[in-house]
Amino acid sequence: MSGNTFGKSFTLTTYGESHGPALGGVIDGCPAGVPIAIETIQEELNRRKPGQSAIVTQRKEPDTVEIYSGVFDGKSTGTPIGFVIHNTNQKSKDYTHIKDSYRPSHADYVYDQKYGFRDYRGGGRSSARETAARVVAGSIAKQLISPIEIQAFVSAVGELTLPNPEGISDYSFIEQNPVRCPDKAMAAEMETYIKQVRKDGDTVGGVITCVAKNVPVGLGEPVFDKLHAVLGQAMLSINAVKGFEYGSGFAGAVLRGSAHNDLYNEDGTTKTNNSGGVQGGISNGMDIYFNVAFKPVATIMQSQETIDNKGETVTMEGKGRHDPCVVPRAVPIVEAMTALVLADFTLRNKNAKL
Repeated sequence: MSGNTFGKSFTLTTYGESHGPALGGVIDGCPAGVPIAIETIQEELNRRKPGQSAIVTQRKEPDTVEIYSGVFDGKSTGTPIGFVIHNTNQKSKDYTHIKDSYRPSHADYVYDQKYGFRDYRGGGRSSARETAARVVAGSIAKQLISPIEIQAFVSAVGELTLPNPEGISDYSFIEQNPVRCPDKAMAAEMETYIKQVRKDGDTVGGVITCVAKNVPVGLGEPVFDKLHAVLGQAMLSINAVKGFEYGSGFAGAVLRGSAHNDLYNEDGTTKTNNSGGVQGGISNGMDIYFNVAFKPVATIMQSQETIDNKGETVTMEGKGRHDPCVVPRAVPIVEAMTALVLADFTLRNKNAKL
């Protein structure tokens, strides 16, 4: 299997499976001398870990990170940063009922067809548990690119949608509710809805909005590594993501140029930000903002017709511990992948000019 490494100058290679002994990663390209706070990394992992509220999977994992190399006396050494997160609460027996059957809309079938082998325990390598390693690397990337600030939040769950999410400036309530929505009234409504979806044995999707502030002008490498293109790749690599749009996105397709163009101020900033902070594939100094759409989780607690590995029709029903909606736990993952992209381009930008 290839495709386990992300980045070109600041790179992350991840390893491990959902129900294996551990998962982790190796970060290469981090410059020496970067202050690395392990407690900050752990705080980010705690935001992603399972069992943190009543509306997520109840798998209990401490998700404690152990740094094996590349950090000494609180700073990066310039050598590869190796780390591990041990799995402690696997319940592989919860998946024996799908050992020979494929969950609809899940990676089960295509993994089996591509590799001739499939780890059915929680999805194995295709499990979203792999993203814990991304959060570790993303936290280190955040510490590298400070003072850039990255904030993501849930802007939609099902048909419940925040109006004008890119205009939100008060993020103080995001970590005070289990949905991670910045609006108190909408957060309560979303939480109630997710609980009802879980009670129905079903799942629901949603949207995460992400804003990156204090991004300098010049990040991005046209023509094939445009900033928004790599951000799109990063987001679409996250489990369950079905769509990515930045700036005005699809809404910009119905506008005329006279309405969509971002006119300049004398200092080079723009009066509007339909560009979403990116022009010509390069950051323009304005806030970068984008939306990431997540599908409903494939595993549902309802009977569904499917096929087994002999091609015969069978009936199956999900069991075990699963998220009724992934978006609350995906917020730190979106932030992490954003940080990895910006860290990579920050290092690559040092070759732009003398």
